[in-house]
Amino acid sequence: MRQSLHITNGDALTGLLRTTSINGEIITWREMLCEGKTTTDVGSENFWKTRFDFLKSQYKVTKSNFIEATLKEYRRLCNEKKQEEITLWFDHDLFCQINMIAVISWLKTHRKGARVSLVHNSGDRLIGLAELTPEKLKEQYKHRIELSQDDIEYADYIWQLYCSDSPLRLETFSHFNSSQFEYLPEAIHAHITRFPYVSNGLNAVENMTLQVASEKKKWDKDQLVGQLLKKQDIFGFGDLQYYKILDTLKPLFTSLNPVKLSEEGKHVLQKTTNYYGALRNENEYLGGSLKYGYLYHEDTGKLLKL
Repeated sequence: MRQSLHITNGDALTGLLRTTSINGEIITWREMLCEGKTTTDVGSENFWKTRFDFLKSQYKVTKSNFIEATLKEYRRLCNEKKQEEITLWFDHDLFCQINMIAVISWLKTHRKGARVSLVHNSGDRLIGLAELTPEKLKEQYKHRIELSQDDIEYADYIWQLYCSDSPLRLETFSHFNSSQFEYLPEAIHAHITRFPYVSNGLNAVENMTLQVASEKKKWDKDQLVGQLLKKQDIFGFGDLQYYKILDTLKPLFTSLNPVKLSEEGKHVLQKTTNYYGALRNENEYLGGSLKYGYLYHEDTGKLLKL
């Protein structure tokens, strides 16, 4: 029997995988590379320093927590060198797909010659792998997709583009179909829509946040975040990310308990007021690109460089 290594998208899936009869070591990839600045050299000292600086400044992650949760698990991955077969377990959403291509880029450099395969939920894509029963998880594993060297090169190339200082070339790839990476084009398109809209200066996620908040419901902040988690589909964000977005957009609310938009918030949502100037931040990145260095044109689906 071949020795196997499994790399999962989170602790919930790792725990579920351990309840099955699927053999092999399991590593949990604990990162959120869809947010903040990234560099191409996955796993390098420069890469982890860049990530820690972002997580510390935006989420108040301490050095000890970063080492314990992320770096120790990464070091475990580095020590797993004997497996001939590596299986990646990642969902369809932007959060997972960006992590996935980063891991593949790392494997391309550090695990040459290993057989790499991919598992995703081929049924209802709105149901994550961690939500499946152990029996269904085993069924998905039986139908895992083996990646060729060309597939690995392709994923690595998309990662290089994601980390570049311009998203314009990446935009082109959001229109390509990839048989092995079925969900990657849609995820890349979702990434493109996270640049500020020409019409009001908010991106797709921020506009969705205001839209849901405008519904005639007596939600508090936590209930609003719960609704955003249900409605987000392709983004795959966690609650911490939505709380951060709400903090950024706080001036557009008169209250968060109950949730109520201000008049300016309503005008921004209606796209009669542009909020770009208030949000612009020279230190905010999406991958390798400055978030406020580009605008997304909703009608054409194109990015414009400022």
